[in-house]
Amino acid sequence: MTAPRIAIPVPHSGDREYAERALPQYEEAVRQAGGDPVRIELGQTPEQVMKQVGSCEAVLLPGSRADVDPQKYRQDRHEKTADADVLRNRIDELLLQDAYGKRKPILGICYGLQTLNVFRSGSLIQDIESSVKHEAGRAVSSAHTVEVDPDSRLASIVGDGNSLAVNSSHHQSAAVAGRDLRVVARSPLDGVIEAVEGTLPGHFVLAVQWHPERLVNDEPAVAESARKIFQAFIEAARVQNDRRG
Repeated sequence: MTAPRIAIPVPHSGDREYAERALPQYEEAVRQAGGDPVRIELGQTPEQVMKQVGSCEAVLLPGSRADVDPQKYRQDRHEKTADADVLRNRIDELLLQDAYGKRKPILGICYGLQTLNVFRSGSLIQDIESSVKHEAGRAVSSAHTVEVDPDSRLASIVGDGNSLAVNSSHHQSAAVAGRDLRVVARSPLDGVIEAVEGTLPGHFVLAVQWHPERLVNDEPAVAESARKIFQAFIEAARVQNDRRG
């Protein structure tokens, strides 16, 4: 059986050292789940990107050191908002247009949740610590727990009850969920949105604010939930591959 091909944009155009350190974690998590990661370089033309993505069954949007340009969701820039990565944002939009047009599965992680939400006309909290008390910014294995909606796709995937231990490494989050997205997990500490998923029938769309790719080789109890997220995503991509024949 051919492994489904997963398009993953390089995380950041202006910090190659960070990108080369972060990207292999996503690629390894995809391989462990049975997928074939495909790097999408950010300097390509739209035509080159679409040719590459044409052979992919799904899209994974990784984290980034950039922030989405707040003008995209009609806000003035907060002083703590990082510079936008124009190349990464352009690639994400191309991948999302293709994925929504062809119902390809989407998995967004951290910045990937944020760019997905803005693409779907949602908005962001530009700096969580300026708005609410939140234990963000700590890239550790179990920074806090999130409460998962028991009637969600995410709950059916992780199967760990309503509470899930996650890591935390972000200073922004979704404020208002975008079109055809719904909130399915929050931090019980402050109500910060921790996951959204798609509501369109037959289309796998899931985005989480934490970093499951950093947890797949962690202690068993934590790693299991992280692996299940990637396994569900790859299974959805495999179904998409079968549909393409």
